[in-house]
Amino acid sequence: MSSKLKIGLVGGGVIGAGWAARFLLEGHDVAIYDPDPEIARKLETVISAARRARAALYPEDATPEGALILAPSVETAVTGADFVQESLPEREDLKQSVLKLIDGAAPPETIIASSTSGLLPSRLQSAMARPQRFVVGHPFNPVYLLPLVEVCGGDQTAAATKEAAMALYRSIGMRPLHVRKEIDGFIADRLLEALWREALWLVNDGVATTEEIDDAIRYGAGLRWSFMGTFLIYRMAGGEAGMRHFLAQFGPALKLPWTKLEAPELTEALIDRVAEQSDAQAGAASIRDLEARRDACLVAVLDALRSQEYAAGVTISEHARRLSER
Repeated sequence: MSSKLKIGLVGGGVIGAGWAARFLLEGHDVAIYDPDPEIARKLETVISAARRARAALYPEDATPEGALILAPSVETAVTGADFVQESLPEREDLKQSVLKLIDGAAPPETIIASSTSGLLPSRLQSAMARPQRFVVGHPFNPVYLLPLVEVCGGDQTAAATKEAAMALYRSIGMRPLHVRKEIDGFIADRLLEALWREALWLVNDGVATTEEIDDAIRYGAGLRWSFMGTFLIYRMAGGEAGMRHFLAQFGPALKLPWTKLEAPELTEALIDRVAEQSDAQAGAASIRDLEARRDACLVAVLDALRSQEYAAGVTISEHARRLSER
């Protein structure tokens, strides 16, 4: 899918703006609707950051940017669109009503995707007249840099819809992960949620601060996670005997009370503690400072993985080749 498309976006928050940046820099025209009066400024901030990151990651790319249109309504944003991506807040009733509106305004053959991070697609598509064209395309922040997008259909989603959505996402440099079984939270967020709950307990119980917990990740397992997942890492921990030996050796620890999967109650005291520690951890760095540092580090990691032709580096290399062929 190298020809220019018209992309309709509904919702321009962190995720929606990230989608706008990725599609625009891939040369597609974007019409976006968001009622926020500050949407133009916020979009330009994200798109500018994406330009810097893309120039560092694909320095030889000469793809002309698509045109950005700020639509006055949902219907205007999706009229004539070749593909629609909804990125509204995680409220099922809100998404259902707006998806019904999109369904009525977008061309009949247009795929409609939702960025939901965990709501069930079968429920989201329930009010649509053409539910077969609906699919979840759940990305990760920043959308313009991270390649992963989870693709999950509902009970009424056509197989062709999922295949076409994944093909489109691949064409803009992403790595679709087909979630074959519909489940709350899909795959990645269920893993992230488990880690987040444990982290909150460690703060709640005074075991560690927010900075110490982040250090435990970024100086240790987090470095491995950028190229090998938990199962492959644990397989190696089992030595030459592999995963079976690892499970025999460390499996009994799963019965020990090491973790608390039920989250602690978010009392005012815990909220204050987490917020205060997070403020201290960030120091004088603004959100924009942190975003710039995040993007620079991600580009460096992705570029290093590209040099090894491994994990996400393969996705970057393949997309660089597609860009050069344009």
